[in-house]
Amino acid sequence: MDEPIRKIIHIDMDAFYASVEQRDNPSLRGKPVIVGGAPNSRGVVATCSYEARAYGIHSAMPSSAAYKRCPHAVFIKPDMEKYKRVSRQVMAIFRSCTDLVEPLSLDEAYLDVTNNKWGMTYATEIAKEIKRRIASELQLTASAGVSYNKFLAKVGSGYRKPNGLVVIPPSRAQQFIDRLPIGKFFGVGEVTEKKFLSLGIETGRQLRELSREELVQICGKKGLTLYENARGIDRRPVVPNRPRKSVGKETTLASDLYAIEDMLSVIESLCEKVSRTLTANDRAAQTITLKVKFSDFQQITRSMTVEEPIQEAEAMYAIARELMDKVQFEGRPVRLLGVYASKLRHIDELTKDAPQVVQLTLF
Repeated sequence: MDEPIRKIIHIDMDAFYASVEQRDNPSLRGKPVIVGGAPNSRGVVATCSYEARAYGIHSAMPSSAAYKRCPHAVFIKPDMEKYKRVSRQVMAIFRSCTDLVEPLSLDEAYLDVTNNKWGMTYATEIAKEIKRRIASELQLTASAGVSYNKFLAKVGSGYRKPNGLVVIPPSRAQQFIDRLPIGKFFGVGEVTEKKFLSLGIETGRQLRELSREELVQICGKKGLTLYENARGIDRRPVVPNRPRKSVGKETTLASDLYAIEDMLSVIESLCEKVSRTLTANDRAAQTITLKVKFSDFQQITRSMTVEEPIQEAEAMYAIARELMDKVQFEGRPVRLLGVYASKLRHIDELTKDAPQVVQLTLF
């Protein structure tokens, strides 16, 4: 007997940090707002309002570069406690509908509403009601993707931002996927996208013409996932409160980096992302690991363990900078950088006044 078709929603808050700041300070509404490092620092953009995005500004961009593009932008230091508080309110709306909520960060989550507490039949109507409640109760907007699996729901939520709603039913899924640009597929970053484009593979339809073996040859193990996603297959369940052993972010660089300053800018952005995920899951980490892959594919890692678990991006970045000093670059070009946090503990277990960084071991 066939399993019933699942009803999956992916909700992604629109320019979350910036939108919260604009909500709380009406004078910022309609202005380009950048949440992140100061323009005269080596900080990066955590997020920005849609008014700022019109100038080509985006997350992970160096704040100095964002300032050059939009000197009249309003730069605001992130207030993670406030964003976390608002995130809890958003998640409470989700959980009023279903217990199957899988947060990905402070501002996005998957919901399985196949069976829901509201007794509503159609996932599209549930998504509309969630968006309505977020707007009514929190004065914020969110975009939603509705489909029968996580892959399509997430693609849908990003398709018509801001304040969008995209529904991809099974009957239209393959047609939607066939038109999807290759860069929109899960696991296809800038480097992999360039590789596909160089092979003349620009859309989901062309991706679907490749065999499993060809995809594995092009992009390794993730080729197996791409093979299934190109056919609308994603069996991953929505897993609430999934215990995490580690949190990490890495990026394959669009072009090799030689300068330490450029690498540190990327690492700072990665620390911000790891911090957001830790915060969203009420976790702190005792071990921070730096991953470096050179252009010849030689890979090294350096780790530091601290006595008191940390959660803040600044603390992670301070450790990552120390770990960079332990790497012998010798002018070699770097193609990938990563930051990982492990030995996770729930934030409620920690003493609030404990010091942030006390080195125990370095290896």
